[in-house]
Amino acid sequence: MQLVLEHVNKIYEGQQWLHDINIAPQSGVITVLLGATQAGKTSTMRIMAGLDKVTSGRVLVDGIDVTHTSVKQRHISMVYQQFINYPSMTVAENIASPLKLQGVANPDLKVRELASKLHIEQFLKRYPSELSGGQQQRVALARALAKNAPLMLLDEPLVNLDYKLREQLRDELTDIFQHSNATVIYATTEPTEALLLGGYTAILSKGKLLQYGPTNDVFHHPKSIEVARAFSDPPMNFIASLLSSTGVQLSGSVLVDLQIPGQNDRHLTIGIRASALHLERQDGDVEINGTLQLSEISGSETYLYLSTLHGSLVAQLPGIHPYALGQSLNFYIHPNEMFVFDHLGALVLSPRPVHIKSGAKHV
Repeated sequence: MQLVLEHVNKIYEGQQWLHDINIAPQSGVITVLLGATQAGKTSTMRIMAGLDKVTSGRVLVDGIDVTHTSVKQRHISMVYQQFINYPSMTVAENIASPLKLQGVANPDLKVRELASKLHIEQFLKRYPSELSGGQQQRVALARALAKNAPLMLLDEPLVNLDYKLREQLRDELTDIFQHSNATVIYATTEPTEALLLGGYTAILSKGKLLQYGPTNDVFHHPKSIEVARAFSDPPMNFIASLLSSTGVQLSGSVLVDLQIPGQNDRHLTIGIRASALHLERQDGDVEINGTLQLSEISGSETYLYLSTLHGSLVAQLPGIHPYALGQSLNFYIHPNEMFVFDHLGALVLSPRPVHIKSGAKHV
């Protein structure tokens, strides 16, 4: 199925929630809607589903205008962050409910197949109240998959689960959708989740679609500072700089050997991902000195928040690093790992592409 949103606007109580959204998600792959809370992700999905009406614009399915078609007349599945199951039905009955509505005579085989994929076979005779939150979300997902809809919308379905369970379910969903021809839309606030899930990613902010494309392309070539900020966790570091005849001048006396052919804008912004800063100097590296203001250890990584001549920066290091607050530290980064944006915030130079392996943690 080919879903298309054309110039979609949504105004509610005098406030514009969506601004001229144009997007045509690819079928057979997951499209991730990535953005902060109130970026417009849920509003976009509700328009796709037919739950909300557009103020202007069109929604097309396989070339047919369905803008004013109700949700009951559209073949969709939707899973919310708050799992919704029928409390008076067993797990098996919950999963079978859409199959029975479709007139499937003997849904047991399909129910067991889906339960097996989502590892809830042993709970088929239980009621939702007898399950944990993670198990209940698996039931909701199984019921949505049972509908076999050509459009599946998942609105932050894993957000209320613990980290380990989220990781496991995310892997399972990726595997399931790889073998599906459905158009799958998945909303999240987390850049890491977009990298792990998305064949394609759409960056949303304040109801505007900032960029849409293959996930790795959007990650490595964010078209603006706003996109780069949204697609980095922790947020990308930004340093004001000036273009000179010999390179790019950072605050103080730091000169970066970066040549930007055809660039006439002297006022630039250098973007540095936290994971690109490292402690050991390598050939061609630029040195950045800072004073440690805060240190956070998260799992097997350390986040160091630094005060520097270039402003506040954050470094993300693998391993545990017990540095003292107030300690002076020298960090290094190679110019090839820097993003460059012009005075309007548009990308003018990307780092050399770095392959992000499946399961990558650094964003």
